[in-house]
Amino acid sequence: MGIFDEIKKKLSHEFIDIIEWLDYTDDTIVHRFERYQNEIKNEAKLIVREGQTAVFINEGQLADVFTPGTYTLNTQNLPILTTLKGWKYGFNSPFKAEVYFVNTHLFTDEKWGTKNPITLNDDRFGLVEIRAFGTYAFKINDAGKFIIDIVGTDANFTNFEINEHLKSLISTRFTDTVGEANLPIELYAANTTELSETCLDVMQPEFNSVGISLEKFFIENVSMPEELKKEIFEYSRIDKLDLDKLTKFKTAKAIEAAAANEGGTAGAGMGMGMGFVLAQQMGGMMNPMGGQQQIQPQQTAPVAPPPMPVQVQYFYAQNGQQAGPASFEQLKALFANRTINKDSLVWKQGMDSWVALKDVEELKSFLGGSTPPPLPGN
Repeated sequence: MGIFDEIKKKLSHEFIDIIEWLDYTDDTIVHRFERYQNEIKNEAKLIVREGQTAVFINEGQLADVFTPGTYTLNTQNLPILTTLKGWKYGFNSPFKAEVYFVNTHLFTDEKWGTKNPITLNDDRFGLVEIRAFGTYAFKINDAGKFIIDIVGTDANFTNFEINEHLKSLISTRFTDTVGEANLPIELYAANTTELSETCLDVMQPEFNSVGISLEKFFIENVSMPEELKKEIFEYSRIDKLDLDKLTKFKTAKAIEAAAANEGGTAGAGMGMGMGFVLAQQMGGMMNPMGGQQQIQPQQTAPVAPPPMPVQVQYFYAQNGQQAGPASFEQLKALFANRTINKDSLVWKQGMDSWVALKDVEELKSFLGGSTPPPLPGN
């Protein structure tokens, strides 16, 4: 044996391996301790700091788990690994095993949000869509289960990797929770605290199943389309005024908007008229039972226009025969062309007998203050 082999042998007995992990990052959850060929010497020192858990894995099987403290690795401190390896009377140095350090401190201010709108069926507004986002906090409460179920053989498992999985889980459970809550749509935004607590209780078993504890869950905002928000505000105001017919209000608003779009004085007048009518209706309904009586405007019956005058028809005598009927203008034309004269007999409804034209008051205007000349041949 050469001198260098003697030195290596002596050093291997005098120096003890130290297994530890100093975390200089904020996002590492699991770090695999790297050793040449994963060899660990007998009586090596394992140092587990606060906020850490050390997990030994043997050929893919979970072995021993160490909480914070300092340990000397031997058959007494490695009972499960000793069984897996078949060590009955101790083991020869070195031995092979994978060592994972798990960060167990609280990861805070993690973001979540719904990737797609959540469709809900509201009793008043029908199918509506909402979105939500917020924050959550978690920590690893079962390091062995977490490594076996989630990490696998990843040498450096980060916060980003687990967050993608957790955000999908949160979004799915959040959708189920709000769907089963069956709240009026406006109460989702008004009861975020209660809804957050409910979601925390619902999601906790899912997180625990993979070795994670969901410590906090917050819904910061529940949003909806602007059109739906306006409808909710309108409905709320109407409900406070004790009006339960939203459709009438919306119809009045639509007519008013249509009148305004017509433009001009007529359109403006129509819009103002609709506004006055709506104000009167709402004012009457706002008067509470037993309160001060509102002064109602006096209702006046609409004034009907008089009937159109009936045109008077005249009958006249011509050559000893009855002719007509003729209107006032037609009779005037007959007088002008001398078909009849001032002595021609005329009659209209209401007269007792035939009368000469010159003796009918309204026909005297035909005479014009002068007597027409006699008919030819007379």
